[in-house]
Amino acid sequence: MEQIIRVGMDTSKHFFQLHGVNAAEQPVLRKKLRRKEMVAFFEKLPPTVVGIEACGGSHHWARLLGSLGHEVKLLPPQYVKPYVKRGKNDAADAEAVCEAMSRPTMRFVPIKSAESQATLMLFGMRDRLIRNRTQLANAIRGYAAEFGLTAAKGMYKVESLLERIAADENLPELARALFALHAKEYAQLQAELETIEAKLMAWHRENECSRRLAQIPAVGPIVASLLTMKTPAPELFRSGRDFAAWIGLTPRDHSTAGKPRLGVITRAGDEALRTAMVVGATSLLRQVRAGRGKNALPWLVNLLKRKPPKLAAVALANKIARIAWKMMVTGENYRKPAVQRPGMCSLSDQSVTVSGETKLPC
Repeated sequence: MEQIIRVGMDTSKHFFQLHGVNAAEQPVLRKKLRRKEMVAFFEKLPPTVVGIEACGGSHHWARLLGSLGHEVKLLPPQYVKPYVKRGKNDAADAEAVCEAMSRPTMRFVPIKSAESQATLMLFGMRDRLIRNRTQLANAIRGYAAEFGLTAAKGMYKVESLLERIAADENLPELARALFALHAKEYAQLQAELETIEAKLMAWHRENECSRRLAQIPAVGPIVASLLTMKTPAPELFRSGRDFAAWIGLTPRDHSTAGKPRLGVITRAGDEALRTAMVVGATSLLRQVRAGRGKNALPWLVNLLKRKPPKLAAVALANKIARIAWKMMVTGENYRKPAVQRPGMCSLSDQSVTVSGETKLPC
């Protein structure tokens, strides 16, 4: 077999399609392998560059093939799709991966370690438990309302509602028994959620970068941990704006003929991270609007006067993302803005000061 300089691999549960090219960019490898045949094949193959679409199991295969001496590159699926020729099948997908990874401007996904994926499971499990708890709480409220029992808004009111139900002897015996089962399930979910959040807080306290990011207003331990876990290589981004665009917090650009046309935010990045940042920004804005915000910067107050609260929350989340990127890259701590003087930039743009004159742009 001729020397293979590049291999594109289309992965699936049981079958893997390979497409390799030589130095003349001519296809010399078109092969379908079963899962159990993969390791033996790449052990015999001389070290080469292997491209895989970033997906659920891609990081595992990247680590495994990397241990065999190959250089593995993970590609975002949306960047591979334009290279798929007519038709859609495994062979065409593998060829598209092989072609896409050869482009000099192609962007790649950093390979996560097994430890990083394990910590990300904390957020996945926490999110699932919160959704299950909310679903159960809504069910309890709905059933209780059918018997004339209601409670004020808030998750913390559910337990008191269950206590009232348990003490109400006017309810049918069957209903009380079923509510007791709901109460047991709710207590179990609450205990599991507290355990997961304790593990998450322990990880946050042990991570130096996460502790620094938590100093930013509207960034608590949850958002700080998410930023740290989901951005293993912040230096790959050229600027804070690129980082905010990766999260999906920048306007959608549809400009042409020199006429700029910006739309809503792209929402192109990680949904969990973007949602957490916007929720944190919304919480801060709620305090500012109520007059209780210690971080009520003039630019933020003026923005709230001119724009709707939700738009202001996204703008604040965008600015927080830029500050967080700068802190992750430089290793600096967050510095509270000084008193604004005439002619100075926006206060938030001076939140992080690094060596020399390098500052967040106005």
